[in-house]
Amino acid sequence: MMPTVALARMLEYESTLLPATVALLMKEAGYEPAVGRRVLVKPNLVSAANAGLSCTHPLVVRAVCTHLLNNGEHVTVADSPAFGPASRVARAAGLDTALKPLGLRVHSLGTPRPTALPCGCTMGISSSALDADIIVNIPRLKAHCQMRVTCAVKNLFGCVTGFRKAVSHNTLGNRGNLFREMVMDLPLALPPVLTVLDGVRPMHEEGPIHGRPFDLGLLGASESPVALDTAIYSLLGLATMDVPLWAEATKRQLPGSDPAAIHFPLEKPQDFDAHGFAIPTELDPIRFEPLRLIRGRLKSLLAFFQKT
Repeated sequence: MMPTVALARMLEYESTLLPATVALLMKEAGYEPAVGRRVLVKPNLVSAANAGLSCTHPLVVRAVCTHLLNNGEHVTVADSPAFGPASRVARAAGLDTALKPLGLRVHSLGTPRPTALPCGCTMGISSSALDADIIVNIPRLKAHCQMRVTCAVKNLFGCVTGFRKAVSHNTLGNRGNLFREMVMDLPLALPPVLTVLDGVRPMHEEGPIHGRPFDLGLLGASESPVALDTAIYSLLGLATMDVPLWAEATKRQLPGSDPAAIHFPLEKPQDFDAHGFAIPTELDPIRFEPLRLIRGRLKSLLAFFQKT
């Protein structure tokens, strides 16, 4: 069976149609509610810097959580920024305010559990992610200085706890394609994933923090993060070898890696105009400089103590 990717047009986050559109997309993507199910809602909380553009928009997260709660699901909202607590990034993004009427708070994904992946790496994945019944993954589409474009699969890298993500850049970054292999392996270790994509106003030119907004006007959903990513790569006019994670998915012949083998029940990628969406031409090394790691760790510790 071909993977399904549901796409819909949404020009403004403030639209009164947003909640109904999110509910429709989730249904078309295969979402079936289950009362009492433990759902981890995992937004894209990158950094407090430029949080209004680098993070998932709070109204999209609220719409997803509202739909889940209305269906009797037990919802936890959490992420694991590389530097600093999730609550601090959520405040900067306005997510804490958006979720307060629902009685929800944003937590950090902690309690790492060493998890062996097929690529040979062992990663510290949060127990909260591993023990959820289902993960609702809510990335924000972005240009990316190391991966060219990031979307559904890359957002699941946030299930690796805190500073371990930055360390993995250094330990795996100079070992051929091992870093991208590890990222593509992560969904295999996680519970079932439903992705709801925030592509209303994605970040282009640079990323994942310092880019500029682009009015794409798109929301998407799929049970296959690979297929959703492939649909977006195709929409942007990219080729397989342009995007490291797409190249890895294609090499593995993963379901959803071929744009011709995806079912689109609503709108199709060609229905959206991405003309002018700029992505990096030259990619930065995966491996961080040691001083950047040290500065980042000190910044993270400072943010933690400011929180407490």
